[in-house]
Amino acid sequence: MELNSSNIKKILFIIVVSILVFLGVQNFGIVMRFSHVVIKILKPFIIGVCIAFTLNGLLRLLEDRVFSPLNRSNSILWKKSRRGICILLTYAILGGILFVLFFLIVPELRKSFQMLLSNINIYAAVFQNWTDKMISTLNISPDYANTIRIDWDKVFSMLGSFMKNVSNDFINTTMNITSAVISVVVNTVIGIAFSVYMLFQKEKLASQAKRICLAYFSRKRAEYLISVGKLSNKIFARFIVGQFTEAIIIGLLCFIGMNIFSMPYSSLISTIVGVTSLIPVFGALIGTGVGVFVLLMVEPMTAVWFIVFIIVLQQIEGNIIYPRVVGNSIGLPGIWVLLAVTVGGSSFGVMGMLLGIPLSSIIYCLFKNEVSARLRRRGISYADIEGLGVDFTETM
Repeated sequence: MELNSSNIKKILFIIVVSILVFLGVQNFGIVMRFSHVVIKILKPFIIGVCIAFTLNGLLRLLEDRVFSPLNRSNSILWKKSRRGICILLTYAILGGILFVLFFLIVPELRKSFQMLLSNINIYAAVFQNWTDKMISTLNISPDYANTIRIDWDKVFSMLGSFMKNVSNDFINTTMNITSAVISVVVNTVIGIAFSVYMLFQKEKLASQAKRICLAYFSRKRAEYLISVGKLSNKIFARFIVGQFTEAIIIGLLCFIGMNIFSMPYSSLISTIVGVTSLIPVFGALIGTGVGVFVLLMVEPMTAVWFIVFIIVLQQIEGNIIYPRVVGNSIGLPGIWVLLAVTVGGSSFGVMGMLLGIPLSSIIYCLFKNEVSARLRRRGISYADIEGLGVDFTETM
């Protein structure tokens, strides 16, 4: 290799990156803590970017489809006010959906919670009768039955005490909860303001990003970075659409299944399951916990069958619906979807789950294209790849 200035820069760059990677691996805990601090600081802006990406599809639908007749009118007033009106309508639609969901779910949960506290003794008797019937059906001897018999009165008494203590603790920790709520509200408000700016100026921001790339990088490198940006935008948009589509499918399947099996509160629980399904892969389990809690207050035995129903539905969702609807929409195989959710969730919680899949898809697409390009440059075809390897069993 000729040691010209360009090659020396490349060698120095590789050395610096290698040192940084080595130090990062050696001090992984410090790196993760630093990452959490940075993410906490940037959280309002991350929320804003996520909101902007989420609502951009609806904004484009309003601008290009709903108001297409006005676009063809060539009205100067409409051209100046179109973006502002469409953004206002976009946020109004989002606010309306959240308002309906909030006032549908919260009152029912409060009502169910109060019902559990008032009927807890009745549920204890129901569970005790059910246990006695099971013992009688299975022909279990009285001596052995006494050793496994559960004192449901005591269990539900403890449950009632626990729930009352939780209520008392909730009252005693109002200041902490208020502080957390204020933090979430502040981050959300800043995020919404930032998302409005992004949606208003999205074309200008894209143009500025291109100018910066062309100013500081070679044309080839700048074109590559711009292509990565376009790929990222496309994958994030498809992920958001796929995630919402998957949540709607799960909610509808849950609603249909609960009505087939005549389970109560089908609308409420299906809505909860659908909304929590927006959290990739594991979100439906959160909705299941809430659904079991609601059913436990009304028909305890139905709650057991609901768990069985959700387990089956979760298998269908995890193995068929999610990898196909979300995985295929962003070009990421199902196994990598599960890996991205697991790693992202364990590292950065719910935010890691939501961002892990599109980020993994971007890395997957870039690496896949790089591998394909290298194989083409080496003249290696698909038939050559398939023909590689020796069957050692033939020599035995």
